Amino acid sequence: MRHTVSLTENFEFRRVYGRGKSAGSAHIVLYVLPNRRKVSRLGITVSTKVGKAVVRNQIRRRLKEIYRLQEAQLSPGFDIVIVARVKASGASYQSLERDFLYVGKKLGILQVAPPTKSERQA
Repeated sequence: MRHTVSLTENFEFRRVYGRGKSAGSAHIVLYVLPNRRKVSRLGITVSTKVGKAVVRNQIRRRLKEIYRLQEAQLSPGFDIVIVARVKASGASYQSLERDFLYVGKKLGILQVAPPTKSERQA
């Protein structure tokens, strides 16, 4: 992850939950708080309600990969917490990615890339 550090402390998560903006979808909830830094900080939460350790770790790995691949489109300087909902245990990678992009656009942390020359001509 290029411009991202992990959120590790409980007080950091609580601050993002309390002061940040949030938006949700069927599989995830995203909390975002500007942090006045040049790097973003990411935290991922998967409750024991979602499933056993294997399932929780699989969801966590998928969410980290989705974030890593979309990181270039994200604005730096935010504390971001991704909370997996119970429905995430049965979700495919594509639906998790679709939800992440939807919620990221809704919160305004995704920088929309300008259309390419071929897209403008179509």
